Amino acid sequence: MTWLTWLLLVAAVLLAGAVGLTVLGSVRWAAATQSLRASLEAGRAPASAAPAAVPTRYDVQEIAGLPAPVQRYFRAALTPGQAIVSAATIQMAGTFNLSATGEQWKPFTSIQRVTTRRAGFLWDARITILPGLTVCVVDSYIMGRGLLRARLQGLFTLADLQGGGEIARGEFMRFFAESPWYPTALLPSQGVRWEAVDERSAKATLVDGPIALTLLFRFDETGLIASFRAEARGGMVGKRLVQAPWEGRFSNYQTRQGMRVPLAGEVAWMRPQGRQVYFKGAITQLQHVFVP
Repeated sequence: MTWLTWLLLVAAVLLAGAVGLTVLGSVRWAAATQSLRASLEAGRAPASAAPAAVPTRYDVQEIAGLPAPVQRYFRAALTPGQAIVSAATIQMAGTFNLSATGEQWKPFTSIQRVTTRRAGFLWDARITILPGLTVCVVDSYIMGRGLLRARLQGLFTLADLQGGGEIARGEFMRFFAESPWYPTALLPSQGVRWEAVDERSAKATLVDGPIALTLLFRFDETGLIASFRAEARGGMVGKRLVQAPWEGRFSNYQTRQGMRVPLAGEVAWMRPQGRQVYFKGAITQLQHVFVP
């Protein structure tokens, strides 16, 4: 064989190995994600288990007495008689900043399953590092436990945080912050307690098991939610979980299945050096499931 033939043979072997690893990683990742999805669905409370006092449709009478900006929000986002969301499937595309201190934006696609009774979600994403090189990420809150896992090509672990405590608190906070995508989850009948701040903002508190969270929601001139903020959420900086203020902004509200929901958003950490956006995404497909 000539040197060129040997070179082509080696290249073919390396390519076959890379393809094999990619396929193996995809299969293993899909199996693990399917197991998490099954746990999420198993944790859903059947409609028959809900107390008789919990409504299945939005009644404008339940927002009487809420802070003025919150009342305006529900009037803008919901129509009387709107069915209560029990689950949602959200597909997104956007960019993710992989650097905790600089700018290293990479494209991602994701599919997310959300359940509102019991509160939970599973975010399954693919971040493209280079052509043919992908980081698989799962972020979830399932039956009171949080999980953040990232693996190169679905095989080689880059991060794996799971359990209760701060990781569960952080993931439950994400579920709560993203409620404008499934807005009936913010109603008082769904467990949210609202507190007045001023004419354009209000605090909301939600409890799941031992975790109680309060977020500040700000509203735009049309009455819809413009942003959220938490004074402290744990985020990875290197190999450490560091607490910092956390906020997100919503935009491009559209009507979906009778509800006004934002189809774009960004999320940022408030670091000592300033506001650092790390997530920019747009919803490409959104489907709600309602309480019968």
